[in-house]
Amino acid sequence: MLDIIVTLEDIRRRDPRYPVDAYLFVREALGYTQRMLGTSGHVTGRQLLEGIRRYALEAFGLCARTVLEGWGIWRTEDFGAIVFNMVDAGLLGRRDEDSVEDFVDGYDFYEVLDRSYRDMLTRRLAEEP
Repeated sequence: MLDIIVTLEDIRRRDPRYPVDAYLFVREALGYTQRMLGTSGHVTGRQLLEGIRRYALEAFGLCARTVLEGWGIWRTEDFGAIVFNMVDAGLLGRRDEDSVEDFVDGYDFYEVLDRSYRDMLTRRLAEEP
């Protein structure tokens, strides 16, 4: 783990936009996505975005958007920048067809984080006896 932190600090010296916690979150979300898909291998940018969405809601609930924005993550393109910074540092692999463009316009944070969490809570409350 220490090696990863040192590498992430190196990344941050080159691109200080995102804190180490944001990188660690994306790394954890990748593992979550792989488990969700039943694979230990490659996932596409779109698959990772869906895994990030689900993981953020699970980890942070209604505060998910607030946490991400606190890390400077405002759009799905920010996840692409984080992923490709990690690829460039050798922390993640990629295929030739993978591109930072895979993360462009993935979803609106308000719609998929705030609203979907509220909708989920509403459904759960409606199911209670």
